Amino acid sequence: MVSSIRSAFNSKFTQQKYEDYLKEMNLPHSGELEFRVAETPVFCDKSFKEKILSACEHIVDVIVSPTFKEQSAKAIPPELMVPGESALSNFIAFDFGICENDQGELEPQLIEMQGFPTLFAFQVWQDEAARKVFDIPENFDSYLSGFNKESYTQLLKEILVNGYKSENVILLEIFPEKQKTRIDFFFTEDYTGIKQVCLTTLIKKGNKLFYTNNGVETEVKRIYNRVIFDDLQQQTPEVQEKGKILLEEVEVEWVPHPNWFFRISKYTLPFLQHQFVPETRFLNEIIELPQDLQNYVLKPLFSFAGQGVIIDVTKSDIDKVHDPQNWILQRKVKYADVIETPDGPAKAEIRIFYFWKDGEPRPIATNNLARISKGKMIGVRYNKDKTWVGGTLAYFEK
Repeated sequence: MVSSIRSAFNSKFTQQKYEDYLKEMNLPHSGELEFRVAETPVFCDKSFKEKILSACEHIVDVIVSPTFKEQSAKAIPPELMVPGESALSNFIAFDFGICENDQGELEPQLIEMQGFPTLFAFQVWQDEAARKVFDIPENFDSYLSGFNKESYTQLLKEILVNGYKSENVILLEIFPEKQKTRIDFFFTEDYTGIKQVCLTTLIKKGNKLFYTNNGVETEVKRIYNRVIFDDLQQQTPEVQEKGKILLEEVEVEWVPHPNWFFRISKYTLPFLQHQFVPETRFLNEIIELPQDLQNYVLKPLFSFAGQGVIIDVTKSDIDKVHDPQNWILQRKVKYADVIETPDGPAKAEIRIFYFWKDGEPRPIATNNLARISKGKMIGVRYNKDKTWVGGTLAYFEK
């Protein structure tokens, strides 16, 4: 996005550099990086950084308000309500498209948000790998709010472990060894000492949970939750049955608690009023459909990774919806062809990480990831057989 840096980066780029970049990222955990990594970072100037953070802080204002818990109460499906909800969501991620407004100016537009983890640990290593291979300007940083590798990983560890011994804290996922983002699980262990555990291997005794740690049955006191119910509901009946353990009263802390996945989500969008948040309404609350329906996107509230989204909406699509309370209609944004690449321009999204330590009045911006796309939507399934697309990170001007 910073034209001088983009031109310099592209002119110095070689396929060998990209291969060296991939090699660096694979060095600590060879074979675990399954998703495609883009050939380039995204470079954002100070003005764009201030715009994106202003939107994030507005959303944080809504989340920390006294009325938010009541506003978001219906976001949690009753059958998926997990006991022992925490007072706050330790992790929040905000997804922004890099868009073009009616005046032709670049601006961020909120696409989604989640009270749920993302690639918090892998992004630390990706920054190091990028700086080893590419010429990243010194006055640009992937970290936010003055964080660096040491302070960022320290805060991540403090939030995850929270004073417990690392062996009593686990990263919980469904078959973690099969997840496309599993590279992050390995780096999480590197930086925090907590191990990845499959949901199917949890042991319940009374109201306590245990896992087998190097042959020793070890109590679980805190769970770094990576289980998504949408994923769990796609599993075999046996795995789903095992997953019911999440809905039981157990003596364990969650980080973040599963209920926050629903509270801070697409469900929150209609409560936001900001120039960088597109108009969004619950489908069941719309009395009269917009005349320009082609300028809206129809999204299910309870899905993950873009599944079920209808981009080119028609009235017949809306007529087919039998549970309108579980859908939102969101005004389309115009993604900008903002990344110049050797085989045509690409679009990009930036995900801003917010960490919220127990006891703090507000979460704080810490880091980011970015995704580059040449398809109709952001995501792997829309970018097959394309280059200069995939996961990356944004560098912001200091």
